[in-house]
Amino acid sequence: MLRPAPSRMRRDGDLYALESALARRGLGPVAGADEAGRGACAGPLVVAAVSLPPSARPEELDDSKLLTEAARERVFARLLRSRARIATVTYGPEEIDRRGIAVCNLEGMRVAVARLPERPGFVLTDGFAVPGLPGSLGVVKGDRTAACVAAAGVVAKVTRDRIMVELDRERPEYGFAVHKGYGTAAHEAALRRWGACEQHRLSYANVAPFAPARA
Repeated sequence: MLRPAPSRMRRDGDLYALESALARRGLGPVAGADEAGRGACAGPLVVAAVSLPPSARPEELDDSKLLTEAARERVFARLLRSRARIATVTYGPEEIDRRGIAVCNLEGMRVAVARLPERPGFVLTDGFAVPGLPGSLGVVKGDRTAACVAAAGVVAKVTRDRIMVELDRERPEYGFAVHKGYGTAAHEAALRRWGACEQHRLSYANVAPFAPARA
């Protein structure tokens, strides 16, 4: 099986160039995998895998961190209309505390790819290689280099943000709809005032001092 050399491509060129090169070498369809919520201290980790149809080039697609919330929602809708193949995996706070964020993240990449309705010929992951994921390549700044990774990042981010908005309705005192569970000053202030709740990752250093005992 042909394998490309490790890539350090950047967003300078065509967002679709790497996938096109892999497809020309008989390695398609190419899927991308990315996550949202790894750096948060509350809420779930969401991992997504996406494989784009050859003709799909959704307008505004880019690294999810460079897009506004409204733009991410538009791109997400365009991905659905393009019939992109999408799979997601979600890990809640208790599982993250029990197993560790790195274990959940790596497993999530493998599981999300396995759940795609069509088995990919090759997988691109954002930033690092994933052990146990054959036919794959970790790409530095993958969400700014490969369209499928950017698409996976958008799907993961939109999916997680929607979950955090729902959690905000249950726990409005924490402001989850605004900071999405990341360690902002407002979130830290809420932790000091209200303590940690069931949506917090109690094993995290900035949460542990405010953590009640879990049953």
